[in-house]
Amino acid sequence: MKALFLSDLHLGAGYIQDPAAHERNIVNFLNTEGVTATHIYLLGDVLDYWFEYRNVVPRGFIRFFGALARLADSGVRILWMTGNHDIWLFDYLRDELGIVVVDAPYIERELAGKHFILSHGDRIGHPDFGFRFICSFFRNKLCQKLYSGLHPRLTIPFAHNWSKHSRAKNSQISEEMIQSIAETADEIATKHPKTDYIIEGHHHIMLDRKLPVSNARLIVLGDWIDKFSYAVFDGNTMELRKYHA
Repeated sequence: MKALFLSDLHLGAGYIQDPAAHERNIVNFLNTEGVTATHIYLLGDVLDYWFEYRNVVPRGFIRFFGALARLADSGVRILWMTGNHDIWLFDYLRDELGIVVVDAPYIERELAGKHFILSHGDRIGHPDFGFRFICSFFRNKLCQKLYSGLHPRLTIPFAHNWSKHSRAKNSQISEEMIQSIAETADEIATKHPKTDYIIEGHHHIMLDRKLPVSNARLIVLGDWIDKFSYAVFDGNTMELRKYHA
């Protein structure tokens, strides 16, 4: 078996200098590494912004979606967890691509006898009040309904401006924050004693750390903005890597 884990691709982000090259790099990865995989786990913020209306979806990402569809059609099991940027995945990509879409703080999976906890990472730990508020606002069904009534001419520029602000605000991460991430992961893994690996994204750092209490291994996946990083599990070993086209 071969399971791939990646997150924070941020396709469509306004701060990506060459969007076509960015997408092409990801598609090349899927067309090389993905074709030999049995499982692919996309752990959130794959798209920098996405909102599905009932009969309309945003333009773009055709090559990326096509690569996922081909892999799914070939039998690769693909799971996409929503993050704080691609919250509004409803049923279009699930139905069109044949993938599983999950919106949850974290989920449990078992692969080759190993127990995994998978998360985007934005809804575990102790994020500040403002972040918690805006995420709960975005996930509120009534708010989503009202938002869908606004013209995309208004909503898309708002979303991209918010993304740029969020990126600038969170571009640096302190050692104290890294320690907090590890402690939170250890708490969750301790609640699930069988846990071998806890894997998350969101923080845009690459981290591979053995947790002291649960003895689980924490993997933070980095991103595909400047790190082009992912994790691979072959049934025996887990490795955090960088992709070089």
